[in-house]
Amino acid sequence: MGEVAARAGVPVSTLHFYEAEGLLWSRRTAGNQRRYGRGVLRAIAIIKVAQRAGIPLSTIRERLAPFAGLQKVTAADWERLSTEWRNDLDDRIARLTRLRDQMNSCIGCGCLSIEDCPLRNPGDMLGDAGPGARLLDPE
Repeated sequence: MGEVAARAGVPVSTLHFYEAEGLLWSRRTAGNQRRYGRGVLRAIAIIKVAQRAGIPLSTIRERLAPFAGLQKVTAADWERLSTEWRNDLDDRIARLTRLRDQMNSCIGCGCLSIEDCPLRNPGDMLGDAGPGARLLDPE
């Protein structure tokens, strides 16, 4: 475990965390030592890149799950993952850009009217859904 951590440039505690979160898989020897597959360094790199891009751990875990029993993640696997994540990031960028543009027209007005505010309730979409708390992330 220490060797993998050193080669990956992460603390051992990170490997423990990744395993506990279902992001990495190891097998145990008769002496109860962890042994990782050949692709563990690439998997750690994928996790770190995805985290830097702001991809939630639950999404990373879901997308890495098919590789649990494999010895390594191939370049083709990485290409598929990165394409999926790129689409997610493009969507997030578009939503953040819309939010930024709406903020320009709203900052300083002070109204934050539940009925009219384009940030809190665009087109009164929340009112149509009935009473109670609603998700405030318009598509």
